[in-house]
Amino acid sequence: MSPYVATTLLFGLFFGTAITLTSSHWLLAWMGLEMNTLAILPLMAMPHHPRAVEAGTKYFLTQATAAAMLLFASATNAWMSGQWDIQQMSDPLPVTLITLALALKLGLAPLHSWLPEVLQGLDLGTGLIMSTWQKLAPFALLLQLHHNHPTLLVTLGVLSTLIGGWGGLNQTQLRKIMAYSSIAHLGWMILVLQFSPSLTLLSLFTYLVMTTSTFLVFKLTKSTNINALAISWAKTPALVSLAPLVLMSLGGLPPLTGFMPKWLIIQELTTQELAPLATLAALTALLSLYFYLRLSYAVTLTISPNTLMGTTSWRFLPKPSTLPIASSMALTILLLPLTPPIYTLLSG
Repeated sequence: MSPYVATTLLFGLFFGTAITLTSSHWLLAWMGLEMNTLAILPLMAMPHHPRAVEAGTKYFLTQATAAAMLLFASATNAWMSGQWDIQQMSDPLPVTLITLALALKLGLAPLHSWLPEVLQGLDLGTGLIMSTWQKLAPFALLLQLHHNHPTLLVTLGVLSTLIGGWGGLNQTQLRKIMAYSSIAHLGWMILVLQFSPSLTLLSLFTYLVMTTSTFLVFKLTKSTNINALAISWAKTPALVSLAPLVLMSLGGLPPLTGFMPKWLIIQELTTQELAPLATLAALTALLSLYFYLRLSYAVTLTISPNTLMGTTSWRFLPKPSTLPIASSMALTILLLPLTPPIYTLLSG
């Protein structure tokens, strides 16, 4: 792809998300979401492989369905109340429809089945954009809604944490594992959305940082399945020694950054007298932790059945920039001691 075309598409991604983030009118927000979708489709189909084209088609149909639902719900709200303002929605029907449309856009369970298939058809760079940047605009709209039915969000959150944990257990493809990881993390964010939006923002921020570092590790080692991780030690030994810390942070183990949102969310749910829900969420986190442990085991404690000569790269590869992966990995591992000021900043 021409650099000019790629720059135009990336600018379209940025501009579409910026329009949605700054708009207070449903038509403008819908227009930003559509710009976002249309800008990423050529990036998804860029490899010109049938699997990439299939992923792009599935993504287009899913996002078009969600956008149609959102437009229908906002028009229904305008017809019933005369308001197009995002923060002025009060009728339960449009709010429920828009919540479901945004859940479909994000890939929340039980509207999740498109996400693993689409992510599996993308290269790691586009998969990173799909798992991080594409979550911002729908989340901005979810945060602005006044949710009249807390049961809907709790149901979506619990189902997402359960399905995100169970679905990733028997996967061998890294991109599918990251898709189920995304579903599980989104479930935690939705669980606490109606009680503490600042905690949802904190959880989203840490998820973006951890997912970025994980995808960059896979991209640098050129790993797309668990077996490929077994020979990554021959390519980048120093990076592979830090990779288990990144994966454990995704799993939410202390004293790593990923423990921060889970700790605060469980505390908030307990404060809201939802101790059974907090217990269930903590138990579902163990499911996700299992497949992160599988990846850590494959990275550090297994050796591919090849000789050392067979695993050596016999050509000089271009050296990628290590600043993004170094900074994101440092944030993924070391942010837990800064929990109080970060939470205060987001709450203020």
